[in-house]
Amino acid sequence: MPVPWEALIPFGLLTVMFGATGTLFNTAKRLTNDGKPPRYNCDSWETMMMQRDKRLTGSLRGQSTDPIAPKEFATNSVWDTERIH
Repeated sequence: MPVPWEALIPFGLLTVMFGATGTLFNTAKRLTNDGKPPRYNCDSWETMMMQRDKRLTGSLRGQSTDPIAPKEFATNSVWDTERIH
């Protein structure tokens, strides 16, 4: 049975484009997470800790090893900006 060789060019192009798109999407996702894999199924505690880390370090994925928080941390609470409906 003959093989339709002309069909391999579009098949190869599609395979390469899907591979390139997936690789670029994965790279972009990791760059937005400071080079770490994305988090899934975060509960309320993890979300609260991520917001705390963002206020401390400026990044959701950043963590501080300093045992004493900076002075600005006392005044940039999320409670001051929360709206009550």
